[in-house]
Amino acid sequence: MTKADLVEIVADKTGLTRTDVAVTIDSLLDAVKKALENGNNIEIRGFGTFKIKPRKARKARNPRTGEVVPVPDRNIPVFKPSNEFKEMVMNSNPVNE
Repeated sequence: MTKADLVEIVADKTGLTRTDVAVTIDSLLDAVKKALENGNNIEIRGFGTFKIKPRKARKARNPRTGEVVPVPDRNIPVFKPSNEFKEMVMNSNPVNE
């Protein structure tokens, strides 16, 4: 599913225009990115939590040459689904594509 698919679903369900829904979804995603960039966690009850997880520096290996390559410290965004959301997904019947 793409962002365009989400816009279509929300527009059909709410009766809003696709343009208004697209602006709303873009604003939500921008707010999530900005909050994580500023070091804030976002908790949406019944859905999950977005947060930043620090990763320590390490040494990796280039698979083509075998050369050892240093990987610096970095922060990565992570999403942890709520227990309610996990239960819903586990109990669903996925459609094979």
